[in-house]
Amino acid sequence: MAIVRWDPFRDFAQLQDRINRVFTDSYGRSGEDALMTSGNWVPPVDIYHNGNHELVLKAELPDTAREDIDITVDNGTLTITGEKKSAGDVKEEQFHRVERQYGRFSRSFSLPPTVDTTKVGAEYRNGVLTIRLPLREEAKPRQIKIEVAA
Repeated sequence: MAIVRWDPFRDFAQLQDRINRVFTDSYGRSGEDALMTSGNWVPPVDIYHNGNHELVLKAELPDTAREDIDITVDNGTLTITGEKKSAGDVKEEQFHRVERQYGRFSRSFSLPPTVDTTKVGAEYRNGVLTIRLPLREEAKPRQIKIEVAA
């Protein structure tokens, strides 16, 4: 038999996490996320800078048809909306367990003023939506040549 050190704070942290999940599931998200998301579920995203002077946003939208996704850029805000539909060939009473989420979704992101909103591009492949947000020319770093004074 192994000796296990009892840590009352670990048990308390687990209890707090469970209570937080109950309230989040019952009453929805809170804080800043609530202002920027809506719908039945929220697709996860990654946002990063790449080496081509652009921001890249990747959103996981598995089993979502391209026709069911809308992207808008308005007044410095990028919004992705759509709907992930459940499989119509399986009846509800046939399910034993449903863990994936379906329904309408919407995510909005405030864009920095350095993004050139006229050149935004999007691609959807293998369930991943990739949005490229190029930076304005004046926001790109410039190399400055140093003149040698005589």
